Amino acid sequence: GMNVRIATPAGYNCDPTILRKTEELTIDNGTEPVFTTHVAAEAVVGSDVIATDTWVSMGQEDEKAKRMADFAGYEVNSELMAKANPGAVFLHCLPRHPEEVTDEVFYSEASLVFPEAENRMWTVMAIMAAQLGKH
Repeated sequence: GMNVRIATPAGYNCDPTILRKTEELTIDNGTEPVFTTHVAAEAVVGSDVIATDTWVSMGQEDEKAKRMADFAGYEVNSELMAKANPGAVFLHCLPRHPEEVTDEVFYSEASLVFPEAENRMWTVMAIMAAQLGKH
C-alpha cells in the first residue's frame, strides 16, 4: 500500500464517500489514513511523489477566474518540492499550464511527466488489443 496526502483549496474537498472507502483500505493494507489539508506545503511533507492536475478542465472555462483565485498558492515550484522527501518526483497528467507548475520543476530531472504520458499510450493500446481479443 501507499500513504496518500492531498491538498485542496476550500470548497474542492475530496468526496466523503471515497474518503470513507479509503479508510477501509488503509485498515486492510496497514497504511496511514488519507491526510487532507488546504495547505499544499503540509501535504508534500514526507512525500516521494508530488502530482498535480489542471486547475480548469474542459467545460469549466467559465470558472477560470474563480479557479485561478481559489488555487493561488498551489503551484508546484522548487520551494514546494524541497519540502518533500529527497529524490521526490513530480507528475502531471497534462496538458500543463504555467500557473500549475513552474518550468523549473516541469523540466527538471525530478519530473516524470513525459514518461507518464508515454505510459498512457501503451495502456490505451493494451486496452484496445484486449477489446479486440488480441491479448
